[in-house]
Amino acid sequence: MNINRDFLQHDYYTDIITFDYSEKNIISGELYISLDTVKTNAEKFGESFERELHRVIIHGILHLCGQNDQTSEEQAEMRMKEEWALANIEIGKT
Repeated sequence: MNINRDFLQHDYYTDIITFDYSEKNIISGELYISLDTVKTNAEKFGESFERELHRVIIHGILHLCGQNDQTSEEQAEMRMKEEWALANIEIGKT
């Protein structure tokens, strides 16, 4: 919770916080994931923990690649890209 308050001024839990240190064409950053929040969200949305964790990791990577999610349009685009990546991960498992 301290990271939320200190860096995002949030007073609530979030599943992932991304710190983007990317420069030019080099992707670099830190992803802080709350596994408890991922578990809670997985149960809330009827997803497996593994799939929800993958979604959160993809979400953070998309932020490192420059994808924002501040507006409803950006959120829709983010969700579409998350779902595309999840589908491709699942295809790779078979």
